[in-house]
Amino acid sequence: MKANFHTHSIFCDGKDSPAVMAAAAAEKGLRDLGFTGHSFLPFDPCGMTEEQETAYRAAVLAEREKYGDALHIFLGIEQDYFAGKRKSGYDYAIGSVHFVRCGDQHLCVDHSAEETQRIIETCFAGDAYAYAESYFALVGEVIEVTGADMVGHFDLLRKFDEEGRVFDESHPRYRAAVLAALDRLCPQKPIFEINTGAIARGYRKTPYPSRWILEEIRARGCSITINSDCHNAPDLDCAYAQAVELAKAAGFTHTMRFDGTRFVPAAF
Repeated sequence: MKANFHTHSIFCDGKDSPAVMAAAAAEKGLRDLGFTGHSFLPFDPCGMTEEQETAYRAAVLAEREKYGDALHIFLGIEQDYFAGKRKSGYDYAIGSVHFVRCGDQHLCVDHSAEETQRIIETCFAGDAYAYAESYFALVGEVIEVTGADMVGHFDLLRKFDEEGRVFDESHPRYRAAVLAALDRLCPQKPIFEINTGAIARGYRKTPYPSRWILEEIRARGCSITINSDCHNAPDLDCAYAQAVELAKAAGFTHTMRFDGTRFVPAAF
């Protein structure tokens, strides 16, 4: 059952309206479509203002009314760590970390490869693993802080580093930071997404998290879902077949889908 529960629109940093996204989802044969506008942050130009959020809610609910059972449309939110607890009135929330602290600044972890290097040099004295430790420490807290149901793009800091030139995933400090985050998260049994968004935007050829991380997630009894983190309607189902194969290789037999009340298993 093809679905996407991580979708952005013109009300945050997406390129298309909910109406265009829903039409594309129906054409592609998706059964479920969950919108997840970015929560407001004063230092994040991608976050929704109060006015945008009101319009976002209305537009998504209008599409839900239009499609009915032909396409299940859900109203979600991508709640950033630094935005705190999710608001009420949303079907579900994705908890994500898009920034790290640097003194009194918040620096974006997924802006560009150049910005990644600048953060490492200026804020972590050139120590890439100190940066990774800082990032994963926040990720480990993201469910507690936001009250979200799902962990978004767990290893987002590798968006521009598929080849491992900045972070060697076998490095003891990197692995320790990842495992510490999972040990903090997994007792709460959140869902982890396999995210194909960086493929759609031309930054990667493979989804993330990495297979070894997915194996650790499975070993801890947590589930996954497959999301395109879509910002552009043609990419709603980007690299889904590849993501399914990655999930199977890591030992998963099903994905999780939202049924209107809760997330439930669905076979691949």
